[in-house]
Amino acid sequence: METKTILITGAGSGFGKGAAIGMARNGHNIIATVHVSSQVTPLREEVAALGLSDKIRVERLDLTDQYDIKQALKWDFNILWNNAGMGEAGPVWEIPVDLVRKNYEVNVFLPLVLTQGVVQKWVREGKKGKVVFTSSMGGLFTPANWGTYVSTKHALEAFAEAMQQELAAYGIKVQTINPGAYYTGYNETMADNPFRWLDDEVNFTKRADLRKGFDDFFATPEGKMDPTEMIDRMIEIVPSDEGKFRNVVPKVIEDMLKDHQLKAWENTI
Repeated sequence: METKTILITGAGSGFGKGAAIGMARNGHNIIATVHVSSQVTPLREEVAALGLSDKIRVERLDLTDQYDIKQALKWDFNILWNNAGMGEAGPVWEIPVDLVRKNYEVNVFLPLVLTQGVVQKWVREGKKGKVVFTSSMGGLFTPANWGTYVSTKHALEAFAEAMQQELAAYGIKVQTINPGAYYTGYNETMADNPFRWLDDEVNFTKRADLRKGFDDFFATPEGKMDPTEMIDRMIEIVPSDEGKFRNVVPKVIEDMLKDHQLKAWENTI
């Protein structure tokens, strides 16, 4: 495989950071971007300690900052990996709608702004490239109390599928990666989010019941999988010229999702 230059959003922790290091070790050039300035120096120091400073460049890319986006569009890379995201959880019928809007802004609209800028530049310059979206197993099904977050991933699935068809003629490939519930701290933090607004005196959903539902899920083997497996797959998938459009990991979750989608046709009210 030829050496690629890969821009990663949300590379300060979790999957993005692990895969950035792994792909750099495999010889690729990485622009690892982080959301806040305070993450930049610690990640640069970690990269230097690993002896990867010649392969990993660490930059701030706050997608809410239009000047950061303008700067990023000047960088030279041939793969864009939209990996940054956040999540709001809790009952959809009670969640404050401004939190839903914010989740769409971060997970859908801002990555779309960046992606449009990148692919339009590539088309204008006659460059081929690839766009990868970190979706989720939740891009393909919807469990109760996770509806806001997973609906943003449903939206990303639709955008990615449309773009795959729209950009094929220009030699630009599009792919999604759909992780199961790996233990990176991301899902656990998301599960804390509703407790800043959920009020037992106002809401029908009680705090203790919601907390128990989340805790019970995270206690299952599917709720706390070792992220190393997912990172290893990302290290293969992101730089690759070939492969599936949709990449669900692990296989047991892929099978569960296929079963769920079949059952959806028989779902009754």
